[in-house]
Amino acid sequence: MAMNTTTFEKEIATYNGKLPEWGGEIGRFVLIKDETVAGIFDTYNDAVAAGYQQFKLEPFFVKQIAPAEKIHFFSRDLDLACR
Repeated sequence: MAMNTTTFEKEIATYNGKLPEWGGEIGRFVLIKDETVAGIFDTYNDAVAAGYQQFKLEPFFVKQIAPAEKIHFFSRDLDLACR
């Protein structure tokens, strides 16, 4: 039997698309289901509790709102130069 996994692609895209609007919400937690923002909460536990209340056992996405994360790029050429 194949395991059903959720990659949260829609939720991550929704989070990334809305992030610029959430400047005043940094540090709080967002609850997202598919492409819908179901709420922003002060604590992780509050967001998860709301997720279970609204979506029961269906998958939902909770993430702390944070400024865009830096992407670190490592080149194989750089690695060779360090030897």
